[in-house]
Amino acid sequence: MTRVQDDFYDAINGEWEKTAVIPDDKTRTGGFSDLADDIEALMLDTTAQWQRGEAVPQDELLQQFIAYHKQTADYDKREAVGVAPVLPIIAEYQALNSFAEFTQKIASFEKMGRPNAFPFGVAPDFKDAQTNVLWADALGLILPDTTYYAKDNEQGKELLSKWRSAKAKLLAEFGFAADEIEDLLDKTIAYDARIAKYVLSNEEGSEYVKLYHPYEWHEFTKLTQLPLTEIFEEILGEEPALVIVPEERFWQHADEFYSEEAWPLLKATLLVSVASAYTAYLTDDIRVLAGEYGRALSGVPEAQSPEKAAYYLAESPFSQALGLWYAHEKFSAAAKADVEQKVATMIDVYKARLQQADWLQATTRAKAVVKLDAITPHIGYPEKLPAYYFDKKIDPALSLFENAQKLRELSIAHSWSKWNQPVDRSEWHMPANMVNAYYDPQQNQIVFPAAILQYPFYSLDQSASANYGGIGAVIAHEISHAFDTNGASFDEHGSLKDWWTAEDYAAFKRRTQAVIDQFDGLDSYGAKVNGKLTVSENVADLGGLAAALEAAKRETDFSSKEFFESWATIWRMKAREDFMKMMASVDVHGPAKLRVNVQVSNFDDFIETFDVHEGDGMWRDAADRVLIW
Repeated sequence: MTRVQDDFYDAINGEWEKTAVIPDDKTRTGGFSDLADDIEALMLDTTAQWQRGEAVPQDELLQQFIAYHKQTADYDKREAVGVAPVLPIIAEYQALNSFAEFTQKIASFEKMGRPNAFPFGVAPDFKDAQTNVLWADALGLILPDTTYYAKDNEQGKELLSKWRSAKAKLLAEFGFAADEIEDLLDKTIAYDARIAKYVLSNEEGSEYVKLYHPYEWHEFTKLTQLPLTEIFEEILGEEPALVIVPEERFWQHADEFYSEEAWPLLKATLLVSVASAYTAYLTDDIRVLAGEYGRALSGVPEAQSPEKAAYYLAESPFSQALGLWYAHEKFSAAAKADVEQKVATMIDVYKARLQQADWLQATTRAKAVVKLDAITPHIGYPEKLPAYYFDKKIDPALSLFENAQKLRELSIAHSWSKWNQPVDRSEWHMPANMVNAYYDPQQNQIVFPAAILQYPFYSLDQSASANYGGIGAVIAHEISHAFDTNGASFDEHGSLKDWWTAEDYAAFKRRTQAVIDQFDGLDSYGAKVNGKLTVSENVADLGGLAAALEAAKRETDFSSKEFFESWATIWRMKAREDFMKMMASVDVHGPAKLRVNVQVSNFDDFIETFDVHEGDGMWRDAADRVLIW
């Protein structure tokens, strides 16, 4: 039996882990995942009833979902249709004879949601978070991160070989000859290698402030041979005045991707992309084959069942509507009111802690409190759905592929319609039935979907200390993101602004560097944790625990033991080794076990409660314990 003094995470979760079984179609199981799996089972059972005509909801949007779900679940028809819907699209790309011809198609491909190697989108301006502007990103990679392309990275070579093998089998399903497949894959891999030389690594991309590079339109268009003004006049109806370019290196070498010289490689990449883009709507064998590389990346032995795949395919365009159904069914008014009170309490605690942060000058503390007071909490579910949701109509006279195309075009049009418009601060970024939460630095909002507001995170039937160690720490974690290594650079309106004194920011950087040092190089499933990549989440965990602990102490029945045990319980996780190795290079969150053990060892309350002494595995010298917020 593991002692809590030596490995707190294992002491709390070890017995559970011995018997925990990772589902064959999943990467992991545990606190978050078990709850998500329970909700998945509920949604699958409920929507199967709706398919049978039982307890069908009267809600208009859910009825459209049901109609679409019937088509996604009709595998007999999908089998009969085969790859026929995609063949004309492939032929259209094959008929493109030059880069110049391709550029004339980019705008129409964009509006239809077809592959077009055009990494532009709309998002709030960092300097003016109230307005949506144009952003120029970079093309994506085959491998999870630029680090996989290093000459000495054997895992990268192995994964690229697996990708090639999977794509070769997939292309054969669309009638490509063997020699043609080899040529397409050679060129696609060569194009990918060009991209990997210039795009940001995940570590680089995790530093938001360094991504802000605004360009005047006429200056940006000089970087590339793409006829950008003509393209955007077709997409937006006018020429943009400004574009934000987080991927400067990529666009400074744009001719390597967008030119007649690059066209053979780009064309091959587009053809491989088209063959991959629509597999979810075709036969079940093709769906399973298309997921082969993804399963190799994550170590998942089995594809999702046809039933799950059909549900998730139908759910995607209607996710917010299904989330509302779930919240109204499962999230009580009493729980909503209680969580709202906990958020108010946590903000109050945070304010007190900010005002007592003696390492900050009074001016910085005052501005931090202004930002804290401006945080908008959203609890349970959105008050309304985006208006375009009600344009989602399923025509039974059309095929699955045709209805999917209509939904795709509607979603894309909605995304582009946001350009040069005020940010809609009521629109949620995840549905209410998702087990997650988030802080939006550009809207200064914290959002807690109904799905996470239940056991083991929260329950009206467990102690206040357990609730604060669970959902309380999660709430305070999201608040802490307003003051993490990224959030600290945005003001109360969500705009990029330096509101710190130089001395205070230097002190903040010293503390965050100490957090980086605590995590950097630690082992997780044979991979090394990147302290810099994960610092923002680790700072948020640390601040969340500190604030939640103080809030728990306000209760008359406070139990430090229950508080910390709850924190360890919500992070219990058993995961596949391949998945965790990949996450070490791509995920801004640290491994669950370290989110428990490294964090709690910074707290005197933990050391005292569990009688930890020098020489124990959980011991950290008092001088090395870090607290920021």
